[in-house]
Amino acid sequence: MTHQECVNRARHRALFNSFALLTVVLCLTHAPAALAHGGRLNAEGCHNEKKHGGYHCHRSGSVPSNASSKPRTIGPIYYKNCAAARNAGAAPVMQGEPGYGRHLDRDGDGIGCE
Repeated sequence: MTHQECVNRARHRALFNSFALLTVVLCLTHAPAALAHGGRLNAEGCHNEKKHGGYHCHRSGSVPSNASSKPRTIGPIYYKNCAAARNAGAAPVMQGEPGYGRHLDRDGDGIGCE
């Protein structure tokens, strides 16, 4: 092996090691956020938890704006129609809130039972 081949091989090894280190650093710094969940958050930083039911927030200091005005229940919430949502005191139901469904949002703006 010539001197130039050794130099080229060392450069390739150093470049590979740099990329490997960068990959590890990125995985360690960004994985917790990526693994939290795949769901989208509403304006308050909260969302429904489909797997176990319920509603929770991720942004620090986030308190759902509807926390005191709407009843809280455990488990999935479903309103057959807007009359049922109004009777439960949940209307209007915003996208991302418990009980929201596309069948309640006729104009598709993310606000059901307007």
